[in-house]
Amino acid sequence: MTFTVLTAEFAHETNTFNKNLTDYAAFMDRYGFFGEDAIRERGDANTELAGFLDCGKKYGWNIIHVLSASAQPAGCVTRDAFDRLAGPIVEAAKANRIDGILLSLHGAMVTEFDEDGEGLLLERLRAAVGPDMPIAITLDLHANVTPKMCALANIIVSYKTYPHVDMREVAVLSGDIMQRAMKGEIAPKTLRAHRPMLDEANGGRTDVGPMVERIKQAIAYEKQPGVLAVSINAGFGNADIKDVGPTVTVTYDAKAGNVEKHQAFAEGIAEDIWEKRFDVMNYYMPVEEAAAIAKAYHKVDGPIIIADYADNPGGGGYGDSTNLLKAMLDAELTDTAFGPMVDNETALYLHKQKVGDTVVVKLGGKTDPRFGGEPLELKGKLKLVSDGSYTGDGPMVGGLRLSFGPSAVIEVGGIEILVVTEPAQMLDLQQFKAFGIDPAAKTVVGLKSMQHFRAAFEPIAGKVIVCDSGALCTTFYDRLPYQNVPRPIYPLDREMKR
Repeated sequence: MTFTVLTAEFAHETNTFNKNLTDYAAFMDRYGFFGEDAIRERGDANTELAGFLDCGKKYGWNIIHVLSASAQPAGCVTRDAFDRLAGPIVEAAKANRIDGILLSLHGAMVTEFDEDGEGLLLERLRAAVGPDMPIAITLDLHANVTPKMCALANIIVSYKTYPHVDMREVAVLSGDIMQRAMKGEIAPKTLRAHRPMLDEANGGRTDVGPMVERIKQAIAYEKQPGVLAVSINAGFGNADIKDVGPTVTVTYDAKAGNVEKHQAFAEGIAEDIWEKRFDVMNYYMPVEEAAAIAKAYHKVDGPIIIADYADNPGGGGYGDSTNLLKAMLDAELTDTAFGPMVDNETALYLHKQKVGDTVVVKLGGKTDPRFGGEPLELKGKLKLVSDGSYTGDGPMVGGLRLSFGPSAVIEVGGIEILVVTEPAQMLDLQQFKAFGIDPAAKTVVGLKSMQHFRAAFEPIAGKVIVCDSGALCTTFYDRLPYQNVPRPIYPLDREMKR
C-alpha cells in the first residue's frame, strides 16, 4: 500500500521579551519556500525535510510538502504571519487524501494572540483531519513542550544534540514511527513529565555535563518494548508563558501498555534535572574579564574564542549589544575579529562609502540600550561591503544558502568588525570567511552565540570562554520582567522546594 504523507517545516523560537514582533517578512527573509522550491533548497542537507524525504524514498510514500519557513528568534509571531503559514498547511490537509502528517516545528513559538503556537497549529489540523490520523512532530531540544502538544501529536521526537547536528536523523526516526502507525502496527501516544524551572541548568548542553548521561539513558530506554522515542527538552526560559521549562516526553505504543512504567522513567529524568538545578558548569564572566583574558592570550594552537552568550540572536537577542566590543576596544586587542554586530542603519551607510575609506560610525546599541550597552562612536577603515550572502560548510548549516542582508567589514584599531542587517548567531566559519575574515588565522575571535558556535569554532580554537554582556539573553533571569510564568519557579524563586 502506498501512503500519502503531508509534510511541512514551520519554526520559530520566540523570545517574548524582544519588542520586535515577528512578521511574515521575517520568515521570508530567513527562509521561506513553498512546495518544490523548498525541496530544492533544503531537501539534501542536514534538515528535517531531508529526513522526511529519506523516509519517503525508503517506504515509497507520496509526499506532499507544503512549505518550509523559519524566522530568526525574536518577539511574538504576528497573527498575519501565523495565519499565512499555518493556513496553507491546514488547507492542504483538508484538500488531499492523506494518511499521516509529519511536521518540523521548534516547540517554543509564541504568537501575539496565543502563547502555544505549535499547540494552536495542531488544534487546527486535528479539526481538519479528525482524531485518528497519526501526526508526528519533530522539535528543537529547547522546546517548551505543552500538554496540548502532547495530546494532539501522537509522535514527538526532539533533537538529542546541542549544538544541534541531528536534524535529519530525528526526522528519519519520526518517519519510521509514522510508517508503523499508518500500517496499524502501533498506536503511538506521548506522555510528558515537567518541573517548575525556566530551563535546564546548563541550557541542555550535550557535549559535556549531566545531559550526556541523560541522553544515554534515553537512547537505552528507546530499545525497551513498546517505547518509540524519548525526548529530553531543556526548555526555553526567555518565553514568559505558562508552560515554560524543561520536559521529558516518551512516545510509546498504547497497544503495548506499560504507561505507568514509561511515566515513571520520564519522571526520573525530570527529577534529575530538578535535583541538578544548581549545577551550572559555565562561568559567564563579565565582558571586562573576558577582554583581559584575551589580551594576555598567547596563540599556540588556535585563537581564543569569546562567546557573548547574552546577545545571542539565536535566542532572540537583538545582536546589537556593544558591551563586549567596547571592552575589547578598551583592552586594545589586535589581530581580532568580531561579529556579528546587527545594525541596519550603519550597514546601509557603509554601503554608500568606498572600500578603503576612513569612516566614522555610531555602531550598535540602538534597539534597546538598557540591554547590552549604548551605541559606540568609532572611526575605522572600510574593508569590505557585501550583500551578506554565504553558504554554510559546517556541521549545522552545511550546504544551506543563507544571508546576513547588506553587510560590511570595518577595521577599528586591531579589530575587524562584521556589521550586518539581519540578525543570526555565529555557528559556521563561513559567516566570517565569506566576508574576508579567516577566524582560524586570528588571535582573538569575539562572536555572538550561546552554544551552537562550538560545532564549527571549537575545532579551530586554542581556548573558549563565554561572557554575559547584559543583553536580552542574559543568564540572570531576575533582570527580566516576567509576568506570566507560574510562581514559584526556579531560579526566580531560588529557595522553593517544589
